[in-house]
Amino acid sequence: MGMLRTVIPAQYGNAEDRGRRAALSRKPPTQVELAVHDLVEGACQWHIWGTLGLHDIRQRYRRSKIGPFWLTIGMLVMIGSIGGLYAGLFQTRVADYLPHVAIGFVIWSFVSGLINDGCNAFISEQGSIKQVRLPLSVYVYRVVWRSLLIFAHNLLIVLVVIVVFSIWPGWSILLALPAIVILSLNGIWIGLLLGLLSTRFRDVPQMVTTAMQFVFFMTPIIWQPESLPGRAWVVTYNPFAYVVELVRAPLMGTATPLHVWFFVVVLTFVGTAIAFAMYVRYRRRIAYWI
Repeated sequence: MGMLRTVIPAQYGNAEDRGRRAALSRKPPTQVELAVHDLVEGACQWHIWGTLGLHDIRQRYRRSKIGPFWLTIGMLVMIGSIGGLYAGLFQTRVADYLPHVAIGFVIWSFVSGLINDGCNAFISEQGSIKQVRLPLSVYVYRVVWRSLLIFAHNLLIVLVVIVVFSIWPGWSILLALPAIVILSLNGIWIGLLLGLLSTRFRDVPQMVTTAMQFVFFMTPIIWQPESLPGRAWVVTYNPFAYVVELVRAPLMGTATPLHVWFFVVVLTFVGTAIAFAMYVRYRRRIAYWI
């Protein structure tokens, strides 16, 4: 009987045998396929990272009557202080200077939050990564979602500025929505790249935090480009200036220059390609590095 079994053609075997042969003949997935599956599966589990991001904010302001609006109040006080002081130093009308500073601060808070928190996307979740089987991209989506929630609270400042200074953005304000979406997409690849590098080199978060302090003063947030005649290179070669202007221009009712859109879109594609290549190669080592 055993001899007869060996000579029976494969197509006449039972279903279990055929399934086993098919599994053996199937090629194992490549690292690219695994990385793509991780990103897609993580995005599909929005109920997990959405709940976790909301829980982060609630936990931070637990038993607080105002909650995350303390961030908004603190930023509003700082904007009012800087706006009143620096408008006199730059000899600029408060009505022109304060909206520029206020909206710029709100956008910068969102961008810097994506970058600084992206460095700790995996490090801060080392317990969950080692114990729970989830796509690693879930922790990056969590960071981006949490930053979006904080940004939504801070948009109250933008609304106050628009009302107080009678700024009517018009239909151009609709361009702020795709601009915020693009910044969020950049936050994903930044979280993947910096989060990956930070797990391997623990000095990266401190280096990034220090660098962001320098970049803040080099970016036209508390100063206007026309205040520095003859030094256009400060804005021209500063990618953060394009990122901030992409959202600030439509909120202030001005048309966003096409070269700003072009630069940020190119930055998104290039950054995504670099981050994805790094993620494909080193994704498996994250659990060991942390």
